[in-house]
This record gives sequence, C-alpha cells and structure tokens, in this order.
Amino acid sequence: MPESIVEARTRRRLQDFGAQGLTRRPAAPSGIDLSSNDYLQFASHPLLKARMAAAVMREGCGSTGSRLLRGERECFSRVERRFAAFKGAEAALYFGSGYAANLGVLSTFLEEGDAVFFDRLNHASLIDGMKLGRARKIIFPHSDLVALEHSVDQAKPAGQRFLVVESLFSMDGDFAPLREYAALCRRTGTALIVDEAHAIGVYGERGEGLAQAAGIAEDVFLSINPAGKALGLAGAFVAGPAWAIDYLLQRARTFVFSTAPPPALAEALEAALDLVEAAGDLRRRLRGLAQFLRGALADSGMQVPRTDSQIIPIVLGGNARALAAAQALQAEGFDVRAIRPPAVPEDAARLRVSLNTGLEESLLRRFAGRLQAAMSEEGAR
Repeated sequence: MPESIVEARTRRRLQDFGAQGLTRRPAAPSGIDLSSNDYLQFASHPLLKARMAAAVMREGCGSTGSRLLRGERECFSRVERRFAAFKGAEAALYFGSGYAANLGVLSTFLEEGDAVFFDRLNHASLIDGMKLGRARKIIFPHSDLVALEHSVDQAKPAGQRFLVVESLFSMDGDFAPLREYAALCRRTGTALIVDEAHAIGVYGERGEGLAQAAGIAEDVFLSINPAGKALGLAGAFVAGPAWAIDYLLQRARTFVFSTAPPPALAEALEAALDLVEAAGDLRRRLRGLAQFLRGALADSGMQVPRTDSQIIPIVLGGNARALAAAQALQAEGFDVRAIRPPAVPEDAARLRVSLNTGLEESLLRRFAGRLQAAMSEEGAR
C-alpha cells in the first residue's frame, strides 16, 4: 500500500522531533524520586491503600458508566460534600482528571460576549479549555499585574470578564499574586478561576491551597483541585457556589460524557483528606527541604528562583543540554527528568526538580554536588 499523506507528514514530523531533541519516551520510576508530584508521599500511604483495596472488594473495579447513567455511587457525592467543606465552598464536583476539569470549566462558562484574561504560562489543559470557550481571549505576560490591569480596564465585554491563573505554576515553581488579582477582580467585577493543582495539600492552614493561605478564598469564583499530586490519588474537584457546580453537572461535556472514575478512588480520597488536614508537620518539612536545596544549588553556582515552593526549575536552555544533565543525574541514581518544549518555552529546556517529604538533606546535598559536576563536565566539552 503506498504511503498516505497522513503517514508521510507524520513520519516527517517524528524525524523533526528527533533532530530537535524533542522525542519523548515513557520511563518507569527508577532511583531517588525528584520528579513526581507525590509531594506528601501519600500515593503509597498504607491507609489509602487499605481504603482503596476494601472499596474495590465492595464496589468492584469500575463504575460501569457515566454518573448520569449507572456510574453514580453514594461515595462520589459524599466525598464531594467532604471536599467542599474542606475548601470552604458551597459545593464541589469530582472529575476524572485535572485535564477534564479544566476543559469542563472553561468550555462551559466562557461564552460569546465574555472576555477571558489568561496568564501566558498557564498549564496546557487550561490553554485547551480556553480555546474551547467562546470568550474573547486576552493573554498577558506571566504574573504581570500592570499589564493585566491595563487589559482589564481597556476591555469592555458585553458579558462577563474572567481571570484564569494557576496559584503555583507547575514548571516555574512560582506563585501568582493572588491578593492583587483578587483586589482587581473585586474592583472590576471579574470572575477569578484558580487552578490549585500544585498547591492543594501543600499550602494553607489545613492544606486547602494558596487561595486560603492568601486570604482570598471568598474572592475565587471556581477553584480546580487535582487529586493526583499531593493527595496521592487521581481525579480533580471543582469547588465553588452551588449554582455553578450544578450548571457544570448539567453542561460540562467532560463530566456528562465520561465514564465515572472507579468508586474506590472516591473512598480513598476521603481518607486522603483526613490525612492532609493533619499533615502540618509534613508541609513544614517540605518547605524546609525546598529552602535547603535552593540554598545548596545557589552555593553550587546554579541560578534558581527565590521562592520556597517544592518545584525548583533549573533552566539550562537547549534541549540537548537538559537531556545530558538529566542522563548524568539518572546514572547517579537521581530520577530527575528533562522538560522540553512545548511544556516550556523555546530555549528554556530545564530540569524540573520536584521535592517530596521522603527525601533527606544529605541526598539533596549530594544531588546539588553531582549537578554542579555534570554542568562542569558539559562546559568542558
């Protein structure tokens, strides 16, 4: 059979990926975890494993359908009520993934005549949700409050203004200026949507996230809270006013037309929320480890952002350089991965170091030293 147009162009693009150092292959975990989002080490917690195993024996492995058909279980609505109380919101809805939640929220609420203001470095799932929405799209430079204020004041939409941001950015490890955003939204009647993916469980008095830590939770229209990171499981909760959550249940296509997650996840998530509320010591330990490694990297001559988040980007520029550094560190037993475009901007390939509470300062000191040696070897070539 002759080569089709789609085969020819696909093969050509795959070759281009290889030439640019952008080919990706899945790699199973191996070595010391410096790349996962399991910040509190809950993914392997005995209580969560026990709760999930017991729920599988009671409820079965799958939900068998969407929640609006035969996939509903009482454990879903129970954990949604529990999460809403945890966030201090009126209601919550549980989606199968953070990607599905972001697409569902933005494609449902961004209507023709609206305007959406969107941080340039927002996550890909937020970008795709924005594209599916019918609002006018206004992208502002990363965390640039002056540019955002100018854009909001200049825009005169017939409908609603929306501001969409991450609270803790997944690739740069920096924080959105949530207090300033909340003040702007109050002044202009803008609805604030916050993705708390990397903050839920890690920040806040009880792990509620950065909106609570910043004291602006009441100013947030909707928060998206993935459960596959610090909570150690999967899926995502959207939390907000009851009328908005009910509308998502009616209209969000990624909820209505998706098979419900396994009921065992909902059962285990209740236990995860109990654990996270009592995890103050773990949160403090995680911040302490982040501060220690940032100091060790700075002492080694590496430039890292001056925040205390558990995500530490080490920007190396070229794809080949990032891949070489990752491979050198993996050979030393450190599971750190190279992050390349399109996950980050062109010429901003990096190592994304992601910390968890199972690490020790001695390991982090050794990592910083080995990274310095790898960079010196690379520079000598």
